[in-house]
Amino acid sequence: HKASRCLLLCPNISGQAGTPAAKVKELCISLLHHYLHQNSFSFFRLLVIFCIINLLNYMDRGAIASNGVNGSTRSYDDKGKCSPATGIQGHFNLSNFEDGMLSSSFMVGLLIASPIFASLAKSFNPFRLIGVGLTVWTITVLGCGSSFAFSFIVLCRMFVGVGEASFISLAAPFIDDNAPHKQKAVWLGVFYMCIPSGVALGYVGKHFSWRYAFWGEAVLMAPFAVLGFLMKPLQLKGFPSTDSIKMASSVGKNNKHLQAGGNEIEVSIETYKSSYKNVVSKSFTQFGKDMKVLCKEKVFVVNVLGYVSYNFVIGAYSYWGPKAGYNIYKMKNADMIFGAVTIICGVIGSLSGGLILDSVTATIPNAFKVERRKAFFSLLAFGF
Repeated sequence: HKASRCLLLCPNISGQAGTPAAKVKELCISLLHHYLHQNSFSFFRLLVIFCIINLLNYMDRGAIASNGVNGSTRSYDDKGKCSPATGIQGHFNLSNFEDGMLSSSFMVGLLIASPIFASLAKSFNPFRLIGVGLTVWTITVLGCGSSFAFSFIVLCRMFVGVGEASFISLAAPFIDDNAPHKQKAVWLGVFYMCIPSGVALGYVGKHFSWRYAFWGEAVLMAPFAVLGFLMKPLQLKGFPSTDSIKMASSVGKNNKHLQAGGNEIEVSIETYKSSYKNVVSKSFTQFGKDMKVLCKEKVFVVNVLGYVSYNFVIGAYSYWGPKAGYNIYKMKNADMIFGAVTIICGVIGSLSGGLILDSVTATIPNAFKVERRKAFFSLLAFGF
């Protein structure tokens, strides 16, 4: 806080060495260096916290796809032997279409809320927005475990997507801001490594009742939702600081004059007059402008289309793969086998991609070169 106050003044302070003005400037610089050094470890802790949250997010997706939690309807084999109904599908007697709707319903909330949270980050502290989202996630996952009807659990899954949106849209920019310059790709690789790892851990949900699986996830996430409100708010680069807004407001009201080495310095900062309601409405207007700009960015559009294709394939395999292995190929440990393959390949792929990019300099052209090679090997895998 002291460093931020000094930085507002430093550009306007001048003076020869040894003068009070020069000493103030030296103090500003020393405070800034101390601040950065003191927070270098907290940035690493931030990565660890985000990785755990990401792990829990995708563990939820893996759990609902596992044979134990998702289950199956009552069926009969060729000899007339009855297999009892299990899991969510058996409890609500769902068709495959309804079961698929259940798995993808969270995307409704995720798609709607992600751009909204990203836009609100310009007016509200992003870390607090993550806290709000994780609270919504925790409450609605508890609702999933307490569902009494198919329509209710679908509604809860939609709001799970809303809760996940705040974290998904804001966590990666935080990591990109705070990661060491030469290790950004590795840090992001570690973060995204938690996606397949979380899905794989979710497959272990076969050992629990489907209700207890959801309740357990909510209990594990609850401390991180609380942490989002208790931790000192962190700020994304390029976004206005809440503290600076408050300070600017107080400076504007009191019309203070600061003294440095006999030179009077007047700090004039535009006060924050808009109410939260006006801020939200302006955010939606700005969102429309931002979308127009993004749609003109070819790199962004190509990446989005690629990510859509990636999720289309991964979503189908992760959800229907264990079910097909269990029901069609009679694999007794389908969840464990798919979980092991997912976590091994996911960890190796995510970490190796980050390491390769950092070693050749993480630029967009280099990233596309790595992607082309990865796509080639993926096509070979599909051939088999």
